[in-house]
Order: sequence, then structure tokens, then C-alpha cells
Amino acid sequence: MSNRTRGSITAVGVAAAFVALLTAGCAHFADSNAQTPPASSKPVSGGTLTYGSISDITTLNPLYMTDTASQDAATFIFAPLYDFNRSGERVVEPWDLAAAPLTISDDGKTYTVKLKPDAKWSDGRPLTAEDVIFTIKEILNPDVGSPLYTEFDKVQSLKAVDKHTVRITLKQVYAPFADYLATLTPLPEHVLQDVSAVDLRSYAYGTNPDKTVTDGPWVWKTWKPKQYVEFERNPNYWGPRPHIQKIVDKVYSNENALTQAFMQGDVDIDAAIPFDQLPTVKKQANLRVFTKPGPHYEFLAFNFDAHNFPGDFDPFSDPRTRQAIYYALNRKAMVQGLLNGAGTVINSPFLPNTWYDVDDQATQFHYNRAKAKQLLKAAGWEKGKDGILVKDGHRFTFTLQYDAGNTRRAAEAVIIQHELKAVGIQVKTQAVDFSNWVDQDLNAGKFQAALLAWTLNTPDPDQASIFSSMYFPPNGDNMGWYKNPQTDALWEAGNDTVDAQQRKQIYAQIARDFSQDPPYVFLFQYGAPAGYSAQVHWQSGDAPEPGLAEGYFYHIENWWVSNG
Repeated sequence: MSNRTRGSITAVGVAAAFVALLTAGCAHFADSNAQTPPASSKPVSGGTLTYGSISDITTLNPLYMTDTASQDAATFIFAPLYDFNRSGERVVEPWDLAAAPLTISDDGKTYTVKLKPDAKWSDGRPLTAEDVIFTIKEILNPDVGSPLYTEFDKVQSLKAVDKHTVRITLKQVYAPFADYLATLTPLPEHVLQDVSAVDLRSYAYGTNPDKTVTDGPWVWKTWKPKQYVEFERNPNYWGPRPHIQKIVDKVYSNENALTQAFMQGDVDIDAAIPFDQLPTVKKQANLRVFTKPGPHYEFLAFNFDAHNFPGDFDPFSDPRTRQAIYYALNRKAMVQGLLNGAGTVINSPFLPNTWYDVDDQATQFHYNRAKAKQLLKAAGWEKGKDGILVKDGHRFTFTLQYDAGNTRRAAEAVIIQHELKAVGIQVKTQAVDFSNWVDQDLNAGKFQAALLAWTLNTPDPDQASIFSSMYFPPNGDNMGWYKNPQTDALWEAGNDTVDAQQRKQIYAQIARDFSQDPPYVFLFQYGAPAGYSAQVHWQSGDAPEPGLAEGYFYHIENWWVSNG
């Protein structure tokens, strides 16, 4: 799924599912055992880079990509308008479509993008301002149904100043827009202009490599569902020629299988190393591992649409019930046991060590089983004959879904099941194939509860599309149908000013409100352990950046492999 900071749900065990960000001033972390190649190393051309994942792509149509597996693949075949450096600042890289920094008017409403004049599509056609305008218009068309709508719904007008210059005017000041625009992936108008809006989601673009014209360093060659995806160097690429000839994404059944393949040399990159296997992986002399905190937070999502429950009875409707679940879960023990301590318990969606860190304003829901039982009783729950709580004739039971193959999340689900049973709540766990889960359950808002994570793809703290009632499915990420008029207004207020201190005060109030009326149980922030074989090389300035979304491929355009 995709969040407007912009987030993505990932299926990787501890790189698993969505919203975090890197903010201006954040430090660049590098593990002691993740050394860069010697300065004397020289790039070589050719070879194959193989990386592994535990979920298959769903679509490579940028209008509909909401999962990390697809977004990872898209980094190879699409060029963004701008990039973010290690400090979370927008920059113009040689492989970006922009020819110059983004220009913003004094009133904060008009944005001007200048494109590189030599940029072109993989079929040889030029990439122009009209492609950018076409893409934004498609995003704004409600019949298209793109989750990106929430990032661009403040657009008032679009103008091609010339063939390579786009002017975008907003209806109002919208603080996150510059970062959302930076990550925009233009579509080829000449390929898609005759496809009707209602047919675009099911059209072959994004699912058939032969029909998917792109503009990045590599092109999409093959997709064997549930097996692998292949990319090859783009012969019509307009930017600096990448060193790596071929990239292969191999799909594995679970994290353990992937990490075993990594240690055996079958894959060169493993961004889903289970925490319990980290000590073993780190002992391998030919492997490098990055484990520092990244832009991910784990959560337990509730669903507030009663139609998802038997008898239209939603057990989560009373805020005291959700607060009780917070207290019933030993999240600190989860961090120690599941993450080997490599995480931080959080009580809001505002992450530690960011300029907008206001988690201290939220209630610190420390593990307290007695407090949980007290709140459940106050919410009207009474113990039934079998020990399971009952209210208005309904037993407190629900199904908790998580992504199949995610071994860490499977263990997490069992812990939650056990700890909630201790306070009278029956949890049934269900592992679901990730690609089907996103489309059929999450995007549709049809589940009872879910274990997920958000990965923030930009440095801006806006998370309105996750929590505002303006963004219910299918045009937003508020998949649990959460509604709180006060926080709805606060998200808008946070976006209506560019003053960082004012925004921080607004997010502090949201943190406090979310403690009183929790949309989720926020579990913990974590890093996504990523490992690299000795065959993968980069210069020091191009080393992976754990603090960025898709940071495990940071500057991959400059990497090379020694198997050519």
C-alpha cells in the first residue's frame, strides 16, 4: 500500500511493510562490518546482480504500485524527477529526469520542473513535459483509482511552459508536495493515451514486460510469477551508462530460505535477514551487513467497518478496548526477542530522531496486564464461561492477518495471540499471500486486524492518507476506515504551513489524540537488515543508505559486480 509520506507496505520480515522517513539533519549510519571497497577498486562493466525477496511484484505501473517488492523493481526501470541525499534533501542526480533544482514560488503554490532535454523512453521516443502533465492528470482522474491521488489532489493547474519545462500550480500551500513531486514517476503518454481510465488498472502496462515502456537505466525483460523478475541494461538509456548488465530478483518462500540462499552465494543482496540469523550472517567473511534503523514502523491495524465482523459487531469500536490491547502487549519484550534489541518501542507514527519526533507527547503504554483488564471491563466486556470476554452477546474474537513467508511476523502474531488470550481476547492468526492480500483485503479494507509496517518514502511527516477519513479505500491508505474529525483537521493544518515548528506542534497534538483514540497499536520502529556479497562493489559515496526507503539500492547506478 502507499502512504502519503509516501509509504509502502512491504512483505519483508523486518523490512516489511510501511511509513518512515529521513529528515534533514539525520546522520548517515554505516555498520562496522559493512565496509566499502578499497579506494583502488575500479568499476567494471557487465555481470549480473541477483537480489532476493520473499514476495513477488504485483504491478510495475507506477500509478498502482503500493508494495515494496514492486517499488524496489521500479527503481531499476524508471527515473524519478529528483532524488534525496543521505540527509533527506532533494538533489539532482545524473540519472534523474530533472535538469535543475525544483523552483518554488514565494507564495509556495507554484512549482517549476525543468527536464533534461535528452531524456527518452526505452522505445526511443523523447520524454517531455507533456508526459509529466499526462501522468498527473491520470493520477487526478477518479476513474483511474490511483492511490497517488492523495499526493496531487491540491493541484489546480498544469502547464507545459516549453517542451522540457512544467509549471504546476496548487490551490493552496501544501507542505509535503515538493517531496511527493520529487518521487513522481512519469508515464509515456504516447503508449497510454488511448487506454481508458477505467481499463488502465487491468491494462498490460506494468504486468507485461513487452508492453511496459520505461525510462530508467535498465529495462524489464522477464517475469516468471513467484519465481523471478529480470532486468537488462537499457540500450536506449539517455543517462550515464550503468556498470551492471543484468539484475535478477529471485522470489523465495520465506526469509529463512532467502538468507540461506544468500549465505550459499545464490543471491548477492538479502534485505530480509531475520534478526535471529544476523549473528551467523555477520560471521561470514565474504558478506557485509547493514543493520542501522531505517524508515519502517510496525503496527497492529484495527478495522472499524463493522461489516467485516459477524453480526456487524466491531469489537474495536470503544477506544478503551484499543488502549487495553496496548497495555496487554509487551512490546519491549518483542523488540528484545524478535529484533535482538535493534528497534525502538513507539506510541505514535512519528519516529525517533527526526525533526518532527513528538512520540514523547503520546501516552507511553507500558506493559500492564492489570490495566488492560481494567479498561476492558470499563468498556463493557465481561468474562464468559470459557474465559473469553463477551459484550452484548458477542465474544471478543478476531482474525489477525499477516504476510505468508514472514517468519518474524509469524512469531509476532503468536506472541500477540498468547498475550491477548491472557486478558480474555481470542485471536485467530492467518497467513496470507502478500500479493493477493494487498489487492483483495488491504486495499479494499476487508479484514479484521492486520500486522503490517509502513515505510516512509519521503522525508515529510505527513501521513494523512493513512489516517484521514478523506482517504478511505480505494483512493487512500486508510484501510481500516479510521475516522476522527479532530485529527482529520490537524493533518490538514500540518500541511497548510511550511513552518517546521508549527507543524511539530500540530503533530504533537495528533500524537496525544491517537493515545486517546488509537487507530493502531504502534509497535516499534526498526531497521531492515540488508546483506551484500563480496561480488557487489561501490565507491564510498555510493554505499547503501539504511535511512532511506529503498536505501539498500542507493546509487545502484554506480555499482558494479565482479562476476562479469
